[in-house]
Amino acid sequence: MKPGRVSAITRKEFLHVLRDPRSLAMAIAMPVILLLIFGYALTLDVDRVPLVVWDQSESTLSRDFLSRFAGSRYFAVRRHVGGYAEVERAIDTREAMLGLVLPRDFAGRIESGRDVGVQLLVDGSDANTATIALGYAEVVTQNFSQEIRLRAFARAGRPKPAPPLELRPRAWFNDDMQSRNYLVPGLIAVIMMILAALLTSLTVAREWERGTMEQLIATPVTGGELVLGKLLPYFVIGMIDVALAVGLGQFLFQVPLRGSVLLVFLMGAVFLAGTQAMGLVISIVAKNQLMANQLAMVTTFVPSFLLSGLMFPISNMPQPLQVVTYFVPARYFVTLMRGLYLKGVGLEVLAVEASLLVGFGALMVALANARFRKKLP
Repeated sequence: MKPGRVSAITRKEFLHVLRDPRSLAMAIAMPVILLLIFGYALTLDVDRVPLVVWDQSESTLSRDFLSRFAGSRYFAVRRHVGGYAEVERAIDTREAMLGLVLPRDFAGRIESGRDVGVQLLVDGSDANTATIALGYAEVVTQNFSQEIRLRAFARAGRPKPAPPLELRPRAWFNDDMQSRNYLVPGLIAVIMMILAALLTSLTVAREWERGTMEQLIATPVTGGELVLGKLLPYFVIGMIDVALAVGLGQFLFQVPLRGSVLLVFLMGAVFLAGTQAMGLVISIVAKNQLMANQLAMVTTFVPSFLLSGLMFPISNMPQPLQVVTYFVPARYFVTLMRGLYLKGVGLEVLAVEASLLVGFGALMVALANARFRKKLP
């Protein structure tokens, strides 16, 4: 392998990118745009759940109870209604997800020490959000019930009862419990895989379509030199994209980076090399830009988005799909990024994932070199 030949191919590919503003825009702007869209649009937090209230009691106690919902960031009281028909209409029109109904004897039963039933009607069409919202409502109700019980003990002159169990939760690594801190590092991994494979998947196929591959075949450039020369320009652009994505995560989304910045870029470089070589393999096999683009989307976007653990825990997937995830390189990079960002761990913990990424990169580069043949089809 001669450096001069590699340099010539690299320079040729750089010139092509610089002379094609669409390719350059896709290479630089797309990861920023995707990270902005996904970073703001994707969230697992359930806040400001819309709620309508039918307060038949209209007492001081009922207003006190409802103020717990109005004062919580998890609920947004849209309005007070006057019957079940209005509650039903609010849920049907998606004005509200929850309908809270307080009975007429709400205050009387509480003051007399009797149990009182409070009805909560839930729109279960979004099962996940409905389940979380129900949990929030149960906590608000339990806290109010506990306060009522303590008031009754105080009025009776009895000592405050000690709870048999006291839960003292403490969140590690993501103290604010914000899904953005969890999603953005994984999004960087998924976006990098999609973009890297898309960029290089068009390189060789473009040469075949434009008829310039015959000229390259006639030169003394070897297959390995051509593969390396094709990869280097997009590798440089990819590292710029990694820097942009890390900067956006740090300064725009305020995601804490507790681990080594150097290790983030090192693992990013390994991941980029593997995914770009994978795109080159697709380009060599397809020999058609449209086909290469479609193959790149199918083999990168769907697996990396759905099977990497970005959105859905792998442990909750069916067993056959869990086996498939072991062949998705984004799974290991997502784990690496989250470990580096949120936990601040290094290779002493993430050595297996790092080794698998190195193996993936070496395999893809070797496969691209093996698949390329300097001969006409």
